Amino acid sequence: MSGRLLPVLLLSLCLAVGSVQSQGSSQDAFIIQYLERRLSQMEERLNHCEQNTASLTQKTYDISSEIRGYLSAVSALRSEVKSQVDGVSVRVERVERELEYLENKIPTQTDIEIEEALLEQQIKAAELDQLKKKAKIKMEKDCSAALTQIKSLKIVKKVGDTSGSWFKDPSEGSAKVYLLSGIRNNTVLEYVSLQSFAERITTPPAKVLQLPFHWQGTGHVVYNGFLYCHKADTPNQIQKVDLLNGTVVDSTLIPGAGHVPVYGLNLNTYLDMAVDELGLWVIYADPEYGGNLVITKLDKGTLAVEYTWDTQCRSRDAEGAFLICGTLYVVYNIHYGGRSTIQCLYDIHDTIHSVESPVMFFPKRYTSHSSIHYHPGDKQLYAWDDGYQTIYKVETRVNDQTTAE
Repeated sequence: MSGRLLPVLLLSLCLAVGSVQSQGSSQDAFIIQYLERRLSQMEERLNHCEQNTASLTQKTYDISSEIRGYLSAVSALRSEVKSQVDGVSVRVERVERELEYLENKIPTQTDIEIEEALLEQQIKAAELDQLKKKAKIKMEKDCSAALTQIKSLKIVKKVGDTSGSWFKDPSEGSAKVYLLSGIRNNTVLEYVSLQSFAERITTPPAKVLQLPFHWQGTGHVVYNGFLYCHKADTPNQIQKVDLLNGTVVDSTLIPGAGHVPVYGLNLNTYLDMAVDELGLWVIYADPEYGGNLVITKLDKGTLAVEYTWDTQCRSRDAEGAFLICGTLYVVYNIHYGGRSTIQCLYDIHDTIHSVESPVMFFPKRYTSHSSIHYHPGDKQLYAWDDGYQTIYKVETRVNDQTTAE
């Protein structure tokens, strides 16, 4: 009996062990499934965190870009406000000068019963004061010429770009000719004379002057061996350069200038320098006066502003201008090229008026002038016409009213 009992016990033991193992496998599987679910949840949370982090990074970048845009706008606004403040300061100074002019011209009468002799004395004193002020803009020799006709045309040469500037040094005893080709460069060509420039093969060859900066536009002049030009990448800075060694000896900023091109048909020139019998000038357009032209007299030595005049001559449809004896003559044309005419003038002495002067025509030529420079010694205009270097002779008459003054 004991022999049968032993196999039964062994069978029972095996069944019990199998049951325990089966229970253990079920628990392990449950734990593994639990851990897998937890890992999956953690992975989802990590992915969510990564997405949130990427979104925050993008938002931070967007905000940074927006702030940089605001800073740029603020910087531009600051520059604009500074420019406007400078413009207002210039206007205030101009108004103060005009008020001073009126106060001196019309003496204040503090006593209603002022004696007639004293009143006459005050008027004479005021007139004398005005004459002294006019004497600030004084010429070294008689200057009573008024333009009557553009007499003749001579094409000297064709060289360089379609736009440019050429002229003679108007100082006494100088025969040198200068050429600045294009609308932006740092090169100046110097010729010993007009005859040398006109030759097909220049003898001696032109002297090439390399400046330490770039000029822009076509409104340059040479006066007493110094180049006066608009420095590139600046709105209103004029440089004075000694052409003997190419060094900058002085510079100045023209208040209120450089906002718009000086001439509607010459969009690359913002400052136009000019020389006449009275000295050195700069012409520019002022948007605050409807885009009309403004002329400023400069001291050729120090570049200090001596006086400024607002004119009624518009810059729209203008291609150039020049001065003769303190009178501004503005040249107009059409956009696709035509015959140039002088339709507006402004005399600082108030003796010549546009309404009293007929329209003056230039001789027929190619397209449109990119620069026009008057030479007070030769009584000629040196113009750049679509790459052609051209000379116009001018006729003048004695302005009786100016002489009478």
